[in-house]
Amino acid sequence: MDAQFAIAGKDFAISVADKKVARSIVTMKHDKDKTYDLTPHTFISVAGEPGDTDNFSEYIQANVRLYSIRNSQDLTPSETANFIRGELSSALRSRRPYQVNILVTGFDKTTGQASLYWIDYLSAMAKVPYAAHGYCSYFVYSTMDREYSPDITLEKGLEIVKKCMASLKQRFLVDFSNYTIKITDKQGIREIPMSEL
Repeated sequence: MDAQFAIAGKDFAISVADKKVARSIVTMKHDKDKTYDLTPHTFISVAGEPGDTDNFSEYIQANVRLYSIRNSQDLTPSETANFIRGELSSALRSRRPYQVNILVTGFDKTTGQASLYWIDYLSAMAKVPYAAHGYCSYFVYSTMDREYSPDITLEKGLEIVKKCMASLKQRFLVDFSNYTIKITDKQGIREIPMSEL
């Protein structure tokens, strides 16, 4: 049971991922960071089977860093998302597919725009203004549909995040009380403590 959602404005993107690791009726961990920084301005948040998410995310992280070292430049968010989609697609057609759903959040320094890519375990990909994976999507999409506008500010984005968390707390039977909240913009990636919301 994972909960992850994200919102992209013109010059920023916010991603939220729960920290709970559970299998069936057992919670195994309450403090797992399900985000992986790929470049100074791009990161992913993952949902799915714990072994697959760690294995695939570390593989992607290592390959994106290797590209940066070999070419003396970082991949853009779009290039990163397409690389991830290609790797998931190849794995899907092999005997070792990954059960991983991914949100790619990034800021492109050349265009000055933030972007968000939704990728599922079947390697379907879409560039979207907001997205969610997991059971939380049943609850947060209505809030994001109602509150989102293309010209939102960072403050408004954080307000939407707060409303989505409140909706989950009130309506969902699983208590996601601990989240990783990350923002990417021209300054790079930074994490915001829940206490600052």
